[in-house]
Amino acid sequence: MIYSFEPIYDERCRVLILGSMASVKSLEKGFYYMHPRNRFWNTISTVVGSPAPDDIAGKRQWLLDNNIALMDIIYSCNRKGSLDSDITDVVPNDIEQVLNAADIKGIFCNGRKSFDTAKKAYPHLTFNYLPSTSPANAGGWDIAPWLMIKDKLR
Repeated sequence: MIYSFEPIYDERCRVLILGSMASVKSLEKGFYYMHPRNRFWNTISTVVGSPAPDDIAGKRQWLLDNNIALMDIIYSCNRKGSLDSDITDVVPNDIEQVLNAADIKGIFCNGRKSFDTAKKAYPHLTFNYLPSTSPANAGGWDIAPWLMIKDKLR
């Protein structure tokens, strides 16, 4: 079994971004999206118009300063390697803790596994699908859908 990181959020957050489960590289480094070829930090930098810090503490604070909550929709699972397609035995995460603490205007799912898991676990909520920032999603990746987050941050 592998387990997700603690969610990042505070009462100022307006957007919740849900990943699926941290990659092997991220689990080794102890923080979200730490694979050097993952597009997440560059993508969010483009969305908010400022560069993400290099260090973990800086990234955490930068997300909060930009009103972005971040967590994985999967609390625990089994998986060999980093591919979402290899995830089994999913236990969903409690996203209600974030929704109850902040005035979230939009919930965005980073990739198909995140989106499908969120819809199944929380059928009463609305989720926005975004193309995965994973390096495994090499073909057809487009930042344009990610830009819709901007409208919800205000």
